[in-house]
Amino acid sequence: MAGELTRLTPRDRHLLELLDQHKTFTTEHLVELAFGSIGRARNRLNTLHARDILDRFRHYQRPGSQSWRWTLGPVGAAIIAAASGATMPRPATVRDATARLAMSPTLAHLLTVNGFFVALTGHARTHDGARLIRWWNETRCRETVGAVVRPDGHGVWQSAGRAVPFWVEADLGTETLSRVAGKLAGYAALPPGRAYPVLFWLPTGTRELNLHAHLTRSGVPDGLTVATAADDDAAELGGPAGPVWRVAGHGGRVSLADLTPAGGGARWDA
Repeated sequence: MAGELTRLTPRDRHLLELLDQHKTFTTEHLVELAFGSIGRARNRLNTLHARDILDRFRHYQRPGSQSWRWTLGPVGAAIIAAASGATMPRPATVRDATARLAMSPTLAHLLTVNGFFVALTGHARTHDGARLIRWWNETRCRETVGAVVRPDGHGVWQSAGRAVPFWVEADLGTETLSRVAGKLAGYAALPPGRAYPVLFWLPTGTRELNLHAHLTRSGVPDGLTVATAADDDAAELGGPAGPVWRVAGHGGRVSLADLTPAGGGARWDA
């Protein structure tokens, strides 16, 4: 492993850190995060895979081929462990973790959440003044808010000098609307300093319309800003950074940078 350390680029190390925190990304995710070119990405990722720094998996599909899902390989996991002073994982343990992830029923949800933040990171790479200041996974969120609520992720988006903290709930259309809306009670119970806007990232425009109709009937808890956007409609408007967010109880759509906490007292740097 010591020899591999001298061959890693800063970008390689950054990718290992991201995979350690967020488990897996598709090839397209990694292009947007760090490479900008599919050819460069494939060349480097294949090299890291051949050296057991990265591992990968994909499921059979027809027609065509599914994009590779990338994870830490045995050497990459050892490098991460050495950097943090943790116990070195056995190669078999790392391989087993990748196999479990490949068969996990929550894999699609994880990739959706990661894809949301990847899109913001990619936007920031091509727009001056834009930056994803913070990106927390579900585990880091749970460590912060405990059992009150279980966000899928948390971020702080900065654009034109303005920073907007938010919680994100990624919806795949598999839960009832009442269950989706019911999550807001937990967010309403958070202390004022954590009362960030709650973003529902939905798969389709139809699902978004139905959720808004449900929220109109059931109401949004006091002290919360709730906004929605549909993945299938957002691409043409700049993705989640663009003017795609519809705030519950208000007309029109705004960009992520224009969202504000309902109470105005949320502190992301606390």
